Amino acid sequence: MENNQKTIVIAALVENKPGVLHSVANMFRRRNFNIESITVGHTEQKGVARMTITVSGDEKTLEQVVKQMNKLIDVIKVGRLEPENIVSRELALIKVNAPDAKTRTDIINCVEVFRGHIIDVSPETLIIEITGTSDKIEAFLNLMKPYGIIEIARTGVTALARGLHSIRIEE
Repeated sequence: MENNQKTIVIAALVENKPGVLHSVANMFRRRNFNIESITVGHTEQKGVARMTITVSGDEKTLEQVVKQMNKLIDVIKVGRLEPENIVSRELALIKVNAPDAKTRTDIINCVEVFRGHIIDVSPETLIIEITGTSDKIEAFLNLMKPYGIIEIARTGVTALARGLHSIRIEE
Protein backbone atom coordinates (compact mmCIF):
# COMPACT_ATOMS: atom_id res chain seq x y z
CA MET A 1 0.00 0.00 0.00
CA GLU A 2 1.28 3.46 -0.91
CA ASN A 3 2.15 5.81 1.92
CA ASN A 4 0.45 9.17 1.31
CA GLN A 5 1.90 10.71 4.45
CA LYS A 6 4.03 13.79 4.01
CA THR A 7 5.48 16.40 6.30
CA ILE A 8 4.92 20.10 5.84
CA VAL A 9 5.97 23.25 7.60
CA ILE A 10 3.31 25.85 8.38
CA ALA A 11 4.15 29.43 9.28
CA ALA A 12 1.54 31.43 11.17
CA LEU A 13 1.55 35.00 12.33
CA VAL A 14 -0.43 35.29 15.54
CA GLU A 15 -1.25 37.91 18.12
CA ASN A 16 1.51 37.96 20.71
CA LYS A 17 -0.61 37.54 23.82
CA PRO A 18 -1.33 34.91 26.49
CA GLY A 19 -3.45 31.93 25.47
CA VAL A 20 -2.72 31.93 21.73
CA LEU A 21 -0.42 28.90 21.82
CA HIS A 22 -3.03 27.08 23.91
CA SER A 23 -5.82 27.79 21.41
CA VAL A 24 -3.66 26.61 18.48
CA ALA A 25 -2.59 23.45 20.32
CA ASN A 26 -6.19 22.85 21.40
CA MET A 27 -7.38 23.06 17.77
CA PHE A 28 -4.80 20.41 16.84
CA ARG A 29 -5.97 18.22 19.74
CA ARG A 30 -9.68 18.56 18.87
CA ARG A 31 -9.04 17.67 15.24
CA ASN A 32 -6.66 14.84 16.18
CA PHE A 33 -3.75 16.38 14.25
CA ASN A 34 -0.27 15.64 15.56
CA ILE A 35 2.27 18.45 15.93
CA GLU A 36 5.77 17.11 15.23
CA SER A 37 7.44 20.34 16.28
CA ILE A 38 6.43 23.88 17.07
CA THR A 39 8.52 26.99 17.60
CA VAL A 40 7.19 30.37 18.61
CA GLY A 41 8.92 33.73 18.84
CA HIS A 42 8.65 37.47 18.37
CA THR A 43 8.70 38.93 14.86
CA GLU A 44 9.89 42.21 13.42
CA GLN A 45 6.32 43.49 13.83
CA LYS A 46 5.25 44.72 17.29
CA GLY A 47 2.56 42.58 18.94
CA VAL A 48 2.98 39.74 16.44
CA ALA A 49 4.55 36.33 17.06
CA ARG A 50 5.49 33.72 14.47
CA MET A 51 4.69 30.05 14.91
CA THR A 52 6.49 27.50 12.80
CA ILE A 53 4.67 24.18 13.00
CA THR A 54 5.79 20.89 11.47
CA VAL A 55 2.90 18.51 10.77
CA SER A 56 2.58 15.12 9.05
CA GLY A 57 -0.46 13.70 7.31
CA ASP A 58 -2.09 13.05 3.99
CA GLU A 59 -2.83 15.97 1.67
CA LYS A 60 -6.46 16.29 2.84
CA THR A 61 -5.40 16.44 6.50
CA LEU A 62 -2.72 19.02 5.77
CA GLU A 63 -5.20 21.23 3.91
CA GLN A 64 -7.57 20.95 6.90
CA VAL A 65 -4.81 22.04 9.29
CA VAL A 66 -4.28 25.28 7.34
CA LYS A 67 -8.05 25.92 7.00
CA GLN A 68 -8.69 25.32 10.70
CA MET A 69 -5.81 27.56 11.75
CA ASN A 70 -7.18 30.35 9.58
CA LYS A 71 -10.45 30.17 11.54
CA LEU A 72 -8.78 30.89 14.90
CA ILE A 73 -9.41 34.44 16.13
CA ASP A 74 -5.83 35.19 17.22
CA VAL A 75 -4.28 33.87 14.01
CA ILE A 76 -3.51 36.75 11.65
CA LYS A 77 -2.06 34.89 8.67
CA VAL A 78 -1.18 31.28 7.84
CA GLY A 79 0.95 29.93 5.05
CA ARG A 80 2.32 26.61 3.97
CA LEU A 81 6.07 26.66 3.37
CA GLU A 82 7.08 24.49 0.44
CA PRO A 83 10.03 22.24 1.43
CA GLU A 84 11.98 22.85 -1.76
CA ASN A 85 11.78 26.62 -1.27
CA ILE A 86 12.65 27.17 2.39
CA VAL A 87 15.63 27.58 4.63
CA SER A 88 15.07 25.60 7.82
CA ARG A 89 17.13 25.08 10.94
CA GLU A 90 16.90 23.37 14.27
CA LEU A 91 19.02 23.71 17.40
CA ALA A 92 19.94 20.78 19.61
CA LEU A 93 21.74 20.64 22.92
CA ILE A 94 23.19 17.19 23.56
CA LYS A 95 24.81 16.02 26.81
CA VAL A 96 27.14 13.05 26.25
CA ASN A 97 29.36 10.88 28.41
CA ALA A 98 33.02 11.89 28.15
CA PRO A 99 34.77 10.04 30.98
CA ASP A 100 38.33 10.15 29.62
CA ALA A 101 40.69 12.16 27.41
CA LYS A 102 40.43 9.89 24.36
CA THR A 103 36.63 9.96 24.40
CA ARG A 104 36.64 13.77 24.76
CA THR A 105 39.05 14.12 21.83
CA ASP A 106 36.91 11.84 19.63
CA ILE A 107 33.72 13.74 20.50
CA ILE A 108 35.38 17.14 19.96
CA ASN A 109 36.57 15.98 16.50
CA CYS A 110 32.98 15.00 15.60
CA VAL A 111 31.68 18.34 16.89
CA GLU A 112 34.17 20.22 14.70
CA VAL A 113 33.19 18.24 11.59
CA PHE A 114 29.54 19.13 12.22
CA ARG A 115 30.43 22.78 12.96
CA GLY A 116 28.99 22.48 16.44
CA HIS A 117 30.19 23.98 19.71
CA ILE A 118 31.12 22.55 23.09
CA ILE A 119 29.18 24.82 25.43
CA ASP A 120 29.77 23.08 28.77
CA VAL A 121 32.41 20.77 30.18
CA SER A 122 32.30 18.76 33.39
CA PRO A 123 34.66 15.98 34.55
CA GLU A 124 32.37 13.30 33.06
CA THR A 125 30.27 15.04 30.38
CA LEU A 126 30.21 17.50 27.49
CA ILE A 127 27.23 19.57 26.34
CA ILE A 128 27.26 20.18 22.61
CA GLU A 129 25.29 22.72 20.58
CA ILE A 130 24.48 21.75 16.99
CA THR A 131 22.48 23.86 14.55
CA GLY A 132 21.29 22.71 11.14
CA THR A 133 18.65 20.76 9.31
CA SER A 134 16.80 17.99 11.13
CA ASP A 135 18.75 15.45 9.04
CA LYS A 136 22.06 16.94 10.20
CA ILE A 137 20.92 16.79 13.84
CA GLU A 138 19.86 13.13 13.40
CA ALA A 139 23.20 12.24 11.79
CA PHE A 140 25.09 13.84 14.67
CA LEU A 141 22.93 12.06 17.26
CA ASN A 142 23.64 8.72 15.56
CA LEU A 143 27.38 9.46 15.84
CA MET A 144 27.02 10.27 19.55
CA LYS A 145 24.98 7.19 20.52
CA PRO A 146 28.03 4.93 21.06
CA TYR A 147 29.44 7.45 23.57
CA GLY A 148 26.22 7.49 25.58
CA ILE A 149 23.74 10.31 25.17
CA ILE A 150 22.59 11.43 28.61
CA GLU A 151 20.11 14.10 27.59
CA ILE A 152 18.83 15.94 24.50
CA ALA A 153 16.91 19.21 24.11
CA ARG A 154 15.75 20.14 20.60
CA THR A 155 14.03 23.33 19.52
CA GLY A 156 12.09 21.92 16.61
CA VAL A 157 12.21 23.31 13.08
CA THR A 158 12.07 27.00 12.33
CA ALA A 159 11.98 28.15 8.72
CA LEU A 160 11.64 31.03 6.28
CA ALA A 161 10.72 31.00 2.60
CA ARG A 162 13.57 31.78 0.21
CA GLY A 163 13.60 34.96 -1.85
CA LEU A 164 10.90 37.61 -1.75
CA HIS A 165 8.06 35.30 -0.70
CA SER A 166 7.08 35.83 2.94
CA ILE A 167 4.34 35.27 5.49
CA ARG A 168 3.91 38.86 6.52
CA ILE A 169 1.20 41.33 7.45
CA GLU A 170 0.96 44.00 4.81
CA GLU A 171 1.44 47.41 6.35
